[in-house]
Amino acid sequence: MGWFAGWMVNYFADVLPITRNFSQPSCPQCNTPFTWQNYLLIRPCKNGHARTLRTWATPLILAIISVYTWIQPPSKFGYWLGFAVLIYFGTIFVIDMERRLILHPTSIVGSLLGLGVGLVSNGLFPTLLGGLAGFLIMLLFYYFGVLFSRIRARRMRAQGLEADDEEALGAGDVILAAILGLMLGWPLIWFGLLLGILLGGIFGVILVLFMLIVRRYKENVLMVFMPYGPFFVMSAFLIMFLPGMITAIVPK
Repeated sequence: MGWFAGWMVNYFADVLPITRNFSQPSCPQCNTPFTWQNYLLIRPCKNGHARTLRTWATPLILAIISVYTWIQPPSKFGYWLGFAVLIYFGTIFVIDMERRLILHPTSIVGSLLGLGVGLVSNGLFPTLLGGLAGFLIMLLFYYFGVLFSRIRARRMRAQGLEADDEEALGAGDVILAAILGLMLGWPLIWFGLLLGILLGGIFGVILVLFMLIVRRYKENVLMVFMPYGPFFVMSAFLIMFLPGMITAIVPK
């Protein structure tokens, strides 16, 4: 089942950002459509282009997580609902990490899934309050991001560079925070967002250190945006599927 979830995540990540539909996947290098047999068996395309590392890593990672979840199912919502959450988390993680996109179709499905998980896990009022809190907290960060983007664009123009329209946070991040709020409920959503920000910060520090080590550091590296959706997803995953790790790190 975990390997099947990995197939689903790969398929969604390969077709939804391009066609916004359940279409036939194509090779990202030559745009040649895969036969379904070659695609499911993770074979090269007709022109011999090998599949990406992500294509192999995603099923393997989700297979390991699925086995763990089968042995230690989440106490609040069980294996099968958790299996659907894993597919959703994996899809958001891969698409946002590769393309910095959180698509509207995945947000709609995530809202329905989040509402169902929240009702089963936390009840109606904590679920709705968690969704509202996640939306409002991230909306505040979104407007701070808009201000930061304007300052960044002004600085780039002052340096004679062409300003772009990059955003520190997108509207998809706000919707994702609301979905995770539905899943985690109130008051756990605030900790989930905080943990996601901390995970993103740790990754950013590691990235800067790596750039320094390979001597590719430039002043503007600190002005490069990275997607935050994957880190919020990682945070929610740790809280929902590995609560023992969280309680061991954070005292009550």
